[in-house]
Amino acid sequence: MPREQKRSAGRELPPPLPPERRTVGQLVGETIRLYGSRFWISLSLGVPVVVVNVVAWSNSSGDRRLAIAPVSAVLLPLSYVGACLLVTRIPLRTRRTIVAYGTAVLLFIPFPFLVTLFILPGLVWFALFGLAIPALLAERLSVRASLRRGIALGRVDLVHVLGSLATFGVIVILVQGGMFFVLREFADTTQRVAAALASLVVSPLVFLGAALLYVDQDARLRSREREGKERDADLSDADDPDREGRPDTAREPGAVA
Repeated sequence: MPREQKRSAGRELPPPLPPERRTVGQLVGETIRLYGSRFWISLSLGVPVVVVNVVAWSNSSGDRRLAIAPVSAVLLPLSYVGACLLVTRIPLRTRRTIVAYGTAVLLFIPFPFLVTLFILPGLVWFALFGLAIPALLAERLSVRASLRRGIALGRVDLVHVLGSLATFGVIVILVQGGMFFVLREFADTTQRVAAALASLVVSPLVFLGAALLYVDQDARLRSREREGKERDADLSDADDPDREGRPDTAREPGAVA
Protein backbone atom coordinates (compact mmCIF):
# COMPACT_ATOMS: atom_id res chain seq x y z
CA MET A 1 0.00 0.00 0.00
CA PRO A 2 2.73 2.57 0.82
CA ARG A 3 4.48 1.71 -2.44
CA GLU A 4 1.28 2.37 -4.40
CA GLN A 5 0.87 5.71 -2.63
CA LYS A 6 4.45 6.64 -3.46
CA ARG A 7 3.93 5.73 -7.09
CA SER A 8 0.72 7.74 -7.33
CA ALA A 9 2.35 10.67 -5.56
CA GLY A 10 5.31 10.52 -7.89
CA ARG A 11 3.21 10.62 -11.02
CA GLU A 12 3.30 13.90 -12.83
CA LEU A 13 0.26 15.51 -14.34
CA PRO A 14 0.06 15.29 -18.12
CA PRO A 15 1.38 18.38 -19.85
CA PRO A 16 -1.28 20.87 -20.94
CA LEU A 17 -2.42 20.76 -24.52
CA PRO A 18 -1.07 23.42 -26.88
CA PRO A 19 -3.39 26.40 -27.48
CA GLU A 20 -4.57 25.09 -30.86
CA ARG A 21 -5.97 21.97 -29.13
CA ARG A 22 -6.80 23.41 -25.73
CA THR A 23 -10.19 22.46 -24.35
CA VAL A 24 -12.62 24.72 -22.52
CA GLY A 25 -11.68 23.13 -19.21
CA GLN A 26 -7.98 23.79 -19.74
CA LEU A 27 -8.76 27.35 -20.77
CA VAL A 28 -10.57 27.84 -17.47
CA GLY A 29 -7.59 26.37 -15.64
CA GLU A 30 -5.14 28.67 -17.44
CA THR A 31 -7.36 31.64 -16.64
CA ILE A 32 -7.39 30.79 -12.94
CA ARG A 33 -3.62 30.32 -13.01
CA LEU A 34 -3.14 33.74 -14.64
CA TYR A 35 -5.50 35.29 -12.11
CA GLY A 36 -3.49 33.84 -9.24
CA SER A 37 -0.11 34.84 -10.67
CA ARG A 38 -1.19 38.48 -11.17
CA PHE A 39 -3.78 38.63 -8.42
CA TRP A 40 -3.89 42.31 -7.46
CA ILE A 41 -3.76 43.60 -11.02
CA SER A 42 -6.38 41.06 -12.05
CA LEU A 43 -8.56 41.97 -9.08
CA SER A 44 -8.60 45.60 -10.23
CA LEU A 45 -10.36 44.46 -13.41
CA GLY A 46 -13.48 43.94 -11.32
CA VAL A 47 -13.71 47.57 -10.18
CA PRO A 48 -15.55 48.79 -13.32
CA VAL A 49 -18.02 45.93 -12.91
CA VAL A 50 -18.76 47.04 -9.36
CA VAL A 51 -19.38 50.60 -10.54
CA VAL A 52 -21.78 49.38 -13.22
CA ASN A 53 -23.64 47.33 -10.60
CA VAL A 54 -23.88 50.32 -8.28
CA VAL A 55 -25.37 52.41 -11.08
CA ALA A 56 -27.87 49.64 -11.82
CA TRP A 57 -28.87 49.34 -8.16
CA SER A 58 -29.36 53.09 -7.77
CA ASN A 59 -31.86 53.33 -10.63
CA SER A 60 -35.43 52.16 -10.80
CA SER A 61 -36.34 49.12 -12.83
CA GLY A 62 -37.77 51.21 -15.67
CA ASP A 63 -34.69 53.39 -16.13
CA ARG A 64 -32.15 50.69 -15.36
CA ARG A 65 -31.55 49.56 -18.92
CA LEU A 66 -31.03 53.09 -20.23
CA ALA A 67 -28.65 53.87 -17.36
CA ILE A 68 -26.58 50.69 -17.63
CA ALA A 69 -25.98 50.84 -21.40
CA PRO A 70 -23.79 53.99 -21.58
CA VAL A 71 -22.05 53.32 -18.28
CA SER A 72 -21.18 49.74 -19.17
CA ALA A 73 -20.04 50.77 -22.66
CA VAL A 74 -17.54 53.17 -21.08
CA LEU A 75 -16.39 51.17 -18.06
CA LEU A 76 -16.42 47.50 -19.08
CA PRO A 77 -13.95 48.07 -21.96
CA LEU A 78 -11.46 49.23 -19.31
CA SER A 79 -11.56 45.76 -17.77
CA TYR A 80 -11.37 43.97 -21.10
CA VAL A 81 -8.52 46.07 -22.47
CA GLY A 82 -6.69 45.65 -19.17
CA ALA A 83 -7.07 41.88 -19.42
CA CYS A 84 -5.83 41.94 -23.01
CA LEU A 85 -2.79 43.92 -21.90
CA LEU A 86 -2.02 41.27 -19.27
CA VAL A 87 -2.29 38.46 -21.82
CA THR A 88 -0.43 40.15 -24.67
CA ARG A 89 2.08 41.85 -22.32
CA ILE A 90 1.72 45.19 -24.07
CA PRO A 91 2.73 48.26 -22.00
CA LEU A 92 -0.18 50.29 -20.68
CA ARG A 93 0.94 53.73 -21.80
CA THR A 94 0.92 53.36 -25.55
CA ARG A 95 -1.12 54.86 -28.34
CA ARG A 96 -2.39 51.43 -29.27
CA THR A 97 -4.00 51.11 -25.83
CA ILE A 98 -6.04 54.27 -26.42
CA VAL A 99 -7.10 53.08 -29.87
CA ALA A 100 -7.98 49.66 -28.47
CA TYR A 101 -10.09 51.24 -25.74
CA GLY A 102 -11.97 53.43 -28.22
CA THR A 103 -12.64 50.42 -30.43
CA ALA A 104 -13.79 48.38 -27.44
CA VAL A 105 -16.25 51.12 -26.47
CA LEU A 106 -17.83 50.95 -29.92
CA LEU A 107 -18.07 47.16 -29.69
CA PHE A 108 -19.59 47.23 -26.21
CA ILE A 109 -22.37 49.73 -27.05
CA PRO A 110 -24.84 47.14 -28.45
CA PHE A 111 -23.71 44.35 -26.10
CA PRO A 112 -26.05 45.14 -23.13
CA PHE A 113 -29.08 45.31 -25.42
CA LEU A 114 -28.16 42.02 -27.13
CA VAL A 115 -27.66 40.25 -23.81
CA THR A 116 -30.91 41.68 -22.44
CA LEU A 117 -32.79 40.61 -25.56
CA PHE A 118 -31.38 37.10 -25.38
CA ILE A 119 -28.05 35.85 -24.13
CA LEU A 120 -27.01 34.02 -27.32
CA PRO A 121 -26.96 37.11 -29.63
CA GLY A 122 -24.68 38.86 -27.15
CA LEU A 123 -22.31 35.90 -27.05
CA VAL A 124 -22.24 35.63 -30.85
CA TRP A 125 -21.56 39.36 -31.15
CA PHE A 126 -18.63 39.18 -28.76
CA ALA A 127 -17.34 35.95 -30.32
CA LEU A 128 -17.16 37.55 -33.77
CA PHE A 129 -15.89 41.00 -32.84
CA GLY A 130 -14.43 40.80 -29.33
CA LEU A 131 -11.15 39.20 -30.41
CA ALA A 132 -10.40 42.29 -32.50
CA ILE A 133 -9.18 44.08 -29.37
CA PRO A 134 -6.30 41.74 -28.45
CA ALA A 135 -5.49 41.42 -32.18
CA LEU A 136 -5.20 45.20 -32.42
CA LEU A 137 -2.85 45.26 -29.44
CA ALA A 138 -0.68 42.24 -30.22
CA GLU A 139 -0.46 42.48 -34.01
CA ARG A 140 -0.33 46.28 -34.37
CA LEU A 141 -3.23 46.40 -36.80
CA SER A 142 -5.45 49.26 -37.81
CA VAL A 143 -8.99 49.38 -36.50
CA ARG A 144 -10.49 48.09 -39.75
CA ALA A 145 -7.88 45.35 -40.11
CA SER A 146 -8.33 44.31 -36.48
CA LEU A 147 -12.08 43.95 -36.99
CA ARG A 148 -11.49 41.68 -39.99
CA ARG A 149 -8.91 39.77 -37.99
CA GLY A 150 -11.32 39.42 -35.07
CA ILE A 151 -13.99 37.93 -37.34
CA ALA A 152 -11.48 35.49 -38.82
CA LEU A 153 -10.29 34.44 -35.36
CA GLY A 154 -13.83 34.00 -34.11
CA ARG A 155 -14.96 31.94 -37.09
CA VAL A 156 -12.03 29.53 -37.10
CA ASP A 157 -13.59 27.66 -34.16
CA LEU A 158 -16.81 29.43 -33.23
CA VAL A 159 -17.97 26.52 -31.06
CA HIS A 160 -14.87 26.82 -28.87
CA VAL A 161 -15.40 30.56 -28.41
CA LEU A 162 -19.11 30.31 -27.65
CA GLY A 163 -18.60 27.34 -25.35
CA SER A 164 -15.81 29.11 -23.47
CA LEU A 165 -17.75 32.35 -23.04
CA ALA A 166 -20.84 30.47 -21.90
CA THR A 167 -18.75 28.43 -19.45
CA PHE A 168 -17.19 31.53 -17.93
CA GLY A 169 -20.62 33.11 -17.64
CA VAL A 170 -21.98 30.08 -15.78
CA ILE A 171 -18.91 29.92 -13.51
CA VAL A 172 -19.20 33.59 -12.61
CA ILE A 173 -22.91 33.31 -11.86
CA LEU A 174 -22.48 30.24 -9.67
CA VAL A 175 -19.36 31.39 -7.81
CA GLN A 176 -20.62 34.92 -7.39
CA GLY A 177 -23.93 33.62 -6.05
CA GLY A 178 -22.14 31.36 -3.60
CA MET A 179 -19.88 34.15 -2.38
CA PHE A 180 -22.87 36.47 -2.02
CA PHE A 181 -24.64 33.90 0.16
CA VAL A 182 -21.58 33.33 2.34
CA LEU A 183 -20.84 37.03 2.79
CA ARG A 184 -24.43 37.85 3.53
CA GLU A 185 -25.03 35.05 6.02
CA PHE A 186 -21.70 34.74 7.79
CA ALA A 187 -20.33 38.29 7.67
CA ASP A 188 -21.64 41.58 8.97
CA THR A 189 -22.35 43.04 5.52
CA THR A 190 -25.45 44.23 3.71
CA GLN A 191 -26.74 42.55 0.59
CA ARG A 192 -25.37 45.19 -1.78
CA VAL A 193 -21.94 45.19 -0.14
CA ALA A 194 -21.83 41.39 -0.35
CA ALA A 195 -22.86 41.49 -4.01
CA ALA A 196 -20.25 44.16 -4.77
CA LEU A 197 -17.46 42.17 -3.12
CA ALA A 198 -18.51 39.00 -4.93
CA SER A 199 -18.54 40.72 -8.35
CA LEU A 200 -15.19 42.39 -7.59
CA VAL A 201 -13.50 39.03 -6.98
CA VAL A 202 -15.20 36.83 -9.58
CA SER A 203 -15.84 39.08 -12.60
CA PRO A 204 -12.16 39.33 -13.68
CA LEU A 205 -12.33 35.68 -14.74
CA VAL A 206 -14.59 36.59 -17.66
CA PHE A 207 -12.25 39.27 -19.01
CA LEU A 208 -9.10 37.22 -18.54
CA GLY A 209 -10.70 34.18 -20.15
CA ALA A 210 -11.94 36.21 -23.11
CA ALA A 211 -8.44 37.63 -23.59
CA LEU A 212 -6.87 34.15 -23.45
CA LEU A 213 -9.32 33.04 -26.13
CA TYR A 214 -7.30 35.16 -28.53
CA VAL A 215 -4.27 32.93 -27.92
CA ASP A 216 -6.32 29.79 -28.59
CA GLN A 217 -7.99 31.08 -31.72
CA ASP A 218 -4.78 32.56 -33.14
CA ALA A 219 -3.04 29.20 -32.68
CA ARG A 220 -5.99 27.37 -34.28
CA LEU A 221 -5.99 29.70 -37.28
CA ARG A 222 -2.23 29.36 -37.76
CA SER A 223 -2.51 25.58 -37.49
CA ARG A 224 -5.20 25.40 -40.17
CA GLU A 225 -3.26 27.70 -42.48
CA ARG A 226 -0.19 25.50 -41.99
CA GLU A 227 -2.18 22.35 -42.75
CA GLY A 228 -3.61 23.97 -45.87
CA LYS A 229 -0.14 24.85 -47.14
CA GLU A 230 1.10 21.32 -46.47
CA ARG A 231 -1.82 19.84 -48.41
CA ASP A 232 -1.17 22.18 -51.31
CA ALA A 233 2.50 21.22 -51.29
CA ASP A 234 1.65 17.51 -51.44
CA LEU A 235 -0.44 17.91 -54.60
CA SER A 236 1.54 17.34 -57.79
CA ASP A 237 1.08 19.83 -60.56
CA ALA A 238 0.07 17.85 -63.65
CA ASP A 239 0.59 20.83 -65.93
CA ASP A 240 4.15 21.59 -64.80
CA PRO A 241 6.40 21.18 -67.84
CA ASP A 242 9.56 21.27 -65.71
CA ARG A 243 8.57 18.42 -63.37
CA GLU A 244 10.87 15.42 -63.13
CA GLY A 245 9.75 12.30 -64.93
CA ARG A 246 10.19 10.15 -67.99
CA PRO A 247 11.10 12.28 -71.02
CA ASP A 248 8.94 12.12 -74.08
CA THR A 249 9.98 9.57 -76.72
CA ALA A 250 11.79 11.19 -79.62
CA ARG A 251 9.95 10.92 -82.91
CA GLU A 252 11.84 10.55 -86.17
CA PRO A 253 10.29 11.63 -89.43
CA GLY A 254 8.95 8.65 -91.36
CA ALA A 255 8.91 8.04 -95.07
CA VAL A 256 6.43 10.04 -97.04
CA ALA A 257 4.06 7.81 -98.98
